Amino acid sequence: MDPFSVEKMATVLKLLGDQTRLTMILLLKESDCCVCEFVELFNMSQPSISQHVRKLKDAGIVNEARRGQWIFYSLNKQSDYYKVILSITEYLPTQEEKIYQLEKLGKKISCD
Repeated sequence: MDPFSVEKMATVLKLLGDQTRLTMILLLKESDCCVCEFVELFNMSQPSISQHVRKLKDAGIVNEARRGQWIFYSLNKQSDYYKVILSITEYLPTQEEKIYQLEKLGKKISCD
């Protein structure tokens, strides 16, 4: 693999430098999520969450897939930055508890 340009890596690190987006990445490492789940977890408006997700998607860090009427997001394992992102997340706490809380509240994948 060719090394990344400083400019491209700086862009990715800037995206991950935002606490909300970094937490989204940690959540997506655990499970695919839809915007409504992020809205619940972050207690933010849907437009705000959508802006964060759009930035990650535009950078090729996340994928989106339609399942019925919902669009789910996942980490893009084909991204050139996937291994870098995984290595960064190894130093951060897992977000399994947040996923568990969503399930406990009946909000995981239900998108009510």
